[in-house]
Amino acid sequence: MIKNFKNKMSVAHLQNIIEGLGYKWFSNGDYNVNIIGVRNPNLIANSFDDTMLCAYKVDGMWKLKEWKITTDAGSYWIKHPMNEMGCALLVPNQYRGAYEIAKHRGKYEALCQRLGEVEVYRDNNRDQILDFDDVTKEWGMFGINIHRSSPTKSPIVVGQWSAGCQVYKKREDFMELMQICVKAAADWGNAFTYTLIKEEDLKL
Repeated sequence: MIKNFKNKMSVAHLQNIIEGLGYKWFSNGDYNVNIIGVRNPNLIANSFDDTMLCAYKVDGMWKLKEWKITTDAGSYWIKHPMNEMGCALLVPNQYRGAYEIAKHRGKYEALCQRLGEVEVYRDNNRDQILDFDDVTKEWGMFGINIHRSSPTKSPIVVGQWSAGCQVYKKREDFMELMQICVKAAADWGNAFTYTLIKEEDLKL
């Protein structure tokens, strides 16, 4: 089930939360997007149980979109990490201007982490429990992209669709984000900030 955060809070509440965490909130002009991932407290891997929010103005009026995603790697890549240090799990933070519209794995346009570093945890014990251990944190260019899962259906589990990326469950939801971002890039340039927070941060 989608969380329906947008029915439980105002854009002003979300802005207060983001600024209260010490992050930048973008409010000048239309399509100056605030892209915010919200991580569910569930520590069992392999579910699309997280949320993507996008707040922006159109004709001076605020819009708030909400979609189902995962902010965590699927169980396949946790069990078979591509990095010997362990599977990447994005650390909650604001990554200013780190993303651009580009081809994800050379296949289709997505928001790709190519303009700045991000910070990840490394989960290396290969079980189903997500490990967010501060000792394992590292910064780098890891390709933690924002993309979709299947092009034809909405998978029940994350599986191989995420090795640490922020992944949309439904293709049509992802396409809605990208349509917004194309308009944003036309006015503000092809550089996007992604903010990842915890569900508890919303204080709902």
